[in-house]
Amino acid sequence: MKIFTPDAPEYQSVDTSKLTLVQLDETIHDAKFEGKPIGFFKDAAIRFCRNKSSLVAFVIIAIMIILAIFGPSFNEYGYNDQYGANKNLPPKIPGICELGIFDGSRWLTNRRGDQLEDTTKYPEGCILKTRYAGTVKGIDMYDVKVDYYLYKGIEPGTYYWMGSDYLGRDMWTRLWKGSRISLIIAFVSTSCNVCIGLIYGSISGYYGGWTDMIMMRITEIINAMPQIVIVTLFMLFFGAGLTSIIFALLIQNWIGTARMIRTQFYRFKGYEYVLAARTLGVKDFALIFKHILPNSIGPIITRAMIAIPSAIFTESFLAYLGLGVQAPDTSIGILLSDGQKVLMQYPYQVWFPAIVISVLMIAFNQMANGLRDAFDPTQRGV
Repeated sequence: MKIFTPDAPEYQSVDTSKLTLVQLDETIHDAKFEGKPIGFFKDAAIRFCRNKSSLVAFVIIAIMIILAIFGPSFNEYGYNDQYGANKNLPPKIPGICELGIFDGSRWLTNRRGDQLEDTTKYPEGCILKTRYAGTVKGIDMYDVKVDYYLYKGIEPGTYYWMGSDYLGRDMWTRLWKGSRISLIIAFVSTSCNVCIGLIYGSISGYYGGWTDMIMMRITEIINAMPQIVIVTLFMLFFGAGLTSIIFALLIQNWIGTARMIRTQFYRFKGYEYVLAARTLGVKDFALIFKHILPNSIGPIITRAMIAIPSAIFTESFLAYLGLGVQAPDTSIGILLSDGQKVLMQYPYQVWFPAIVISVLMIAFNQMANGLRDAFDPTQRGV
């Protein structure tokens, strides 16, 4: 591009009388931004709230946590209160039982038809419905739907919202008490796993070289061992209990977080702002935890949300094998283990724990998907 100066011949030949000054009477302004600036976390929150399924999952998880905290105090039964006369009662909920739902009824199969009028066996009013089941040796047999509370002679006004177990303990109280323990194990073990993996992966990814190679080989050796074998041996050696389960879940579960953080550090440590901070004399600790790590907060949160349902499932699996918390404490896995023994006779003892753990697993996974999309930097502003 050629620049004209006042001394240039081309400039001298220009008739300046024909030149006019533009924008002389107006002030030039930059265009104003429409709306307020939005930060990274606010933008992520907005995108998360627009994901309806993830928002519903968050509400469900919040309700489950509230019930786990306060649910056991909603009725007069303690989680270990035993009433031998009230064992294996079906669910009965006041206000709903009048509609024929959770009314404390149960089908009794193959009952002699000639004994249905015997009030010593079937108290008056307890038979709700009958259906013919066939004839055995000339005797008519019937399936009988009875008010099981009246049939067992339970005191009027007694309600078990989710039924009772083989010791007469209230399933509602035990379910939410067990959910509380399962959630505590999941949250504590996940938090510890994230912290360990975060520190381990940060050091490995930041320093690289021999440090990274040695640290990654250690993780490969630990991860090569079958998890269920290690956890089972750990529980058998140290004994079952809340603390032992948490430590058992810490043996290998931090490795995935460490590898993810290591990858993030390899991605960001060569960026210009990190090199500039290092040139200015910023210490390694500050570079790791102040400049590089905040860029990985999205994947960390997503990883933690995915790890929580996995921890709940692992705890339930251990409890199902008899390696869970010890009596009188309970957990979702213990309730499932006890309920499957009487599944054909009292299926409701499995229904409710199975529904709760299924809802928790689905809700946490759906919420993790929403957080993954919300913290995806490529979706910012979308």
